[in-house]
Amino acid sequence: MLYLFFRGVISLVGGALGFALAQSVLSWWVGVPPGAKYSLIALATLLAALAGFVVSRHLIEATLQLVRRLENKLQRLSAQEIVSGAMGLILGLIIANLLGASFIHLPWVGPYVPMAASILFGYLGWSLGTKRREELWGLFSFFKLTSKDKSKGGSPASSAKILDTSVIIDGRIADIIRTGFLEGTIIVPSFVLEELRHIADSSDVLKRNRGRRGLDMLNKIRKELGVNVKIYEEDFEDAVEVDTKLVRLAQKLKAPILTNDYNLNKVAELHGVKVLNINELANAVKPIVLPGEEMTVQVIKDGKEAGQGVGYLDDGTMIVVENGRRFIGQSIAVLVTSVLQTSAGRMIFARPKAFDKKNNQHQSLERGEYQCLS
Repeated sequence: MLYLFFRGVISLVGGALGFALAQSVLSWWVGVPPGAKYSLIALATLLAALAGFVVSRHLIEATLQLVRRLENKLQRLSAQEIVSGAMGLILGLIIANLLGASFIHLPWVGPYVPMAASILFGYLGWSLGTKRREELWGLFSFFKLTSKDKSKGGSPASSAKILDTSVIIDGRIADIIRTGFLEGTIIVPSFVLEELRHIADSSDVLKRNRGRRGLDMLNKIRKELGVNVKIYEEDFEDAVEVDTKLVRLAQKLKAPILTNDYNLNKVAELHGVKVLNINELANAVKPIVLPGEEMTVQVIKDGKEAGQGVGYLDDGTMIVVENGRRFIGQSIAVLVTSVLQTSAGRMIFARPKAFDKKNNQHQSLERGEYQCLS
């Protein structure tokens, strides 16, 4: 019903325009009988109304598509972005009217200058308002005081974190969020999603599984964990590598990057961007092992050096057992000699121990005196 109403309104507008145009043209045509004049005006009005009715369908559909796109665009914006954009739009229109008033008396183009200025400065005001929202809101001391009061009142101010591709595929981020150690909005850039999609569509089975795992992990974080996940649509077309785009996005939003990529970690640090590395967190919460402590480990393979055996703890920490090659496939007691912390993780060096049944105590095996524990 509303659709037909708008088509009727457009038809009436078309008829009115046809009537005004025909009357204007025929007023210059001298010698036309009044009856013919009125007939021509009526015919022009009818044709213009019919043309308006035909065009109205396409015009309404185009308008509806434009409204839907605008609605989808606005739904992706936060309340802060909408308010900042509206403030920029109002300021731009004010500037356009002030400038347009100076040109309104120019011949021919005078009436159109304010209209063009309103479109131009209105768009610039909205664009700058949304992109510079943090700086715009920072001008108002009231909002600064409000955020400080909230922080003092015991409710920690939540900040956004940017996820990169590696940490999404890794999957441990979901467990960390579930524990409550991460708060605030999780930002997933559109170019990271695009990279995940390419990996998920790869012909390589391993890459394809990793990409699909990453997409499933994002859905899990958004649906099951109830975290506010925001897709950041803006891209950096002049940058090619995803790591470069992530660093520039972090600089723009002043938000840390969640990653376990060693190279991205170093690049971000060089640019002064804060990085939350999942591997560093995992190493930090591993149990502390000191030299001289005893533990039981299963030797599963050879080491790099001659005679070495290698085992692993439950958390994946590598243990290099000196002269432990002969114990491959067995669980033995070892004595920790040193602990090496590297960027890739923690590595423990140890040597075997033998159980002296006579003294009922553990003694370190000297070289050449190693024996298997029964």
